[in-house]
Amino acid sequence: MNFQTPVPSNGAIPTGERPGSRKVYQPGLLWPDIRVPFREVAVHPSANEPPVTIYDPSGPYTDPTATIDIEQGLARTREPWVVSRGDVEVVTNPRAVKPEDNGGAAGVHLAPEFKAPRRIYRAKGAGCVTQMDYARRGIITPEMEYVSIRENLRRQAGDGFIRDGEDFGAEIPDFCTPEFVRSEVARGRAIIPANINHTELEPMAIGRNFLVKINANIGNSAVLSTVADEVDKMVWAIRWGADTVMDLSTGRNIHNIRDWIIRNSPVPIGTVPIYQALEKVDGVAEDLTWEVFRDTLIEQAEQGVDYF
Repeated sequence: MNFQTPVPSNGAIPTGERPGSRKVYQPGLLWPDIRVPFREVAVHPSANEPPVTIYDPSGPYTDPTATIDIEQGLARTREPWVVSRGDVEVVTNPRAVKPEDNGGAAGVHLAPEFKAPRRIYRAKGAGCVTQMDYARRGIITPEMEYVSIRENLRRQAGDGFIRDGEDFGAEIPDFCTPEFVRSEVARGRAIIPANINHTELEPMAIGRNFLVKINANIGNSAVLSTVADEVDKMVWAIRWGADTVMDLSTGRNIHNIRDWIIRNSPVPIGTVPIYQALEKVDGVAEDLTWEVFRDTLIEQAEQGVDYF
């Protein structure tokens, strides 16, 4: 497989609004600078009804005003939120990429590196910078308000919305507040997968008392795969409603291709780290050590993987 060709033009990546709908945004109240996306679907004029609002994980790829350049990645809109909390620092000596990270691929067989510069962050001292830790300290983050707005689908408090159907023991409120999001995360009943190094992310929540979320699996092939192919898979997945994407790549070029995926993904990216760790020892499970596995976790965390 020859990888030494330019990344295909952005025309290969599907962009633009979907027929019959348009991209709309709702700002935050606690954090007025946040813009939460939705898909507004037009109802047939004969119905004489307002448009229907739908949850939208497709990111800027369906925003007609956005400029998509996969070689630069998406805008890092979450970076100011991460930095403003004052509990992170820039990693001045990040882990170096090793040949085994890409399965020993070299020369024409090595996928191109993602070149656009970015900062890699870590917690200061012995601090913890997860959304769960903030929630348990009583802090409502921009990510939590973002989630609450998404979950409400543009409903307003007291607008007469009545939830029907069987809740099967769930405790879903008619109106989701930032405090409700915080409390659910603090109790361990919900998660907001949001690595501080995935600043292109549009926050979302997974939990019993939140909307159902869909995961899509992608991964590079040992037979045929390119950087653009994998970004294309991710974009098609989220255009059709995937809320998270799992990168299950095996074989060569795992590190470099994953970098391109994360830098261009508005949804959380997950992995199964042992897949890559085993590749580093040529698939011989007996040769897998804690040091190799730990190094793989650090590698993926610095890249911005949101969940393992």
